Amino acid sequence: MKVEWLYEKHDKGVRCLVCERKCLIDEGKRGLCKNYANLKGRLVHVGYGKLSALESRPIEIKPFFHYYPNSTALTFSGFGCNFYCPWCQNYHLSFSDIPEWIREISPEELLTLALRNKDQGLCASFNEPATLYTYLLDVFELGKEKGLYCCLVTNSYFTTKALRNLIESGASGFSIDIKGCPEMKVLGTVDHKKVFRNAKEAITLGAHVEMVYLVVPNANDFEECYRWIFSMHLKMLGEEVPLHINRYYPMNYWKEPPTPVEKLLKLKEIAQQEYNLRYVYVGNIGSVEHETTYCPKCGKKLIIRSGFRVLKWNLKDSKCPRCGEKIPIYGKFTRP
Repeated sequence: MKVEWLYEKHDKGVRCLVCERKCLIDEGKRGLCKNYANLKGRLVHVGYGKLSALESRPIEIKPFFHYYPNSTALTFSGFGCNFYCPWCQNYHLSFSDIPEWIREISPEELLTLALRNKDQGLCASFNEPATLYTYLLDVFELGKEKGLYCCLVTNSYFTTKALRNLIESGASGFSIDIKGCPEMKVLGTVDHKKVFRNAKEAITLGAHVEMVYLVVPNANDFEECYRWIFSMHLKMLGEEVPLHINRYYPMNYWKEPPTPVEKLLKLKEIAQQEYNLRYVYVGNIGSVEHETTYCPKCGKKLIIRSGFRVLKWNLKDSKCPRCGEKIPIYGKFTRP
C-alpha cells in the first residue's frame, strides 16, 4: 500500500481525485474502483503493484497504429474499474476484488522484466489503468529514465491533475475508449465530454492519442451517438488523430449479437467523407484493408498490417514516398 496525495479531506471522509468519479470515501472503506481506501483520514492506494496480468504484446493490439509501430510493450494490469461496462471483455479482471494472497510487484521488478524481454515500452491495459494510478507514476518515471516509452489503454476519465501528473512522469501514449455520448443510457452518470477534454489536454501536453469507438448494438450505435462522437473528435482533436471503429462481440452481461460489419464500414465512410477524419480504421474484423494506413492525399498504401504486426512499411521520413504528404507517427518504427 502507498499513500496517494491526490485527495481532499472532508468531514465525512476523503474525496479521491484520481478520476472524475471523485468518490467520497468513509473511514475504512474503498471507492468505486476498489483500489483506493480511506485509512485514518488518508487516501491509500491498496492496489499498488497488485497485478492481474503481465506479458509482452504488440503495440498494434492496443490498438496503437501511429505510435512506435511494430514494437512490443510489457503490458500489465490491476483489478477493478471505475466504469464497469456490461460488455467488458476483461470483466474477470475489471469486476474482481483484489485478491488478498497476491503479492506486490515493485516498479523495479517490472522494469527489469521489460528490459530482459527487450520490449521497447510499457503499457497499462486490460483493466482500467486509473486503478493503478499511483503505481503508474513510479513505473513510468523509471521507464522514461531507461528510454522505454510509456502508454495506457484507458477510458481516460482521469481528473486533469492526474492526467498531467501521468504525462509528467513519462506517459506519452493514450489509446482512449470513447464509450458513447450524452444521449446514451448505459453507464449512468459518465460525462463523455470529459473523455474528449482529457484527450485534447493530452495532445496539448505533447502526448500521442488514438481514439477507439467500440460500436455496441443497442447501447451506443444509434445515429445521434455516432455523429456526436465524430463531431467531437473533429472539433476537439482534429482530423489527423486516428479513430478506430471496432466490432463488439457478446461478452459479460451484454448478449446482443456482434456488430454487423456492414454498419462498421458505413460508419467509417461517414467519419471520412462527412467529418473529414483522415485516419479511420475498422478493427476486430480481421481485415488487412481496413487496418492499412493510406495516404490521405494520394491514396498510396503506406503501412500494411495483419495479425497486429506491420507487414510492409512504405514511409520515408514519416512521409508518403509518392506525394510527400506528412503522416503523423509518434516514435520510431521497429523493423522485424
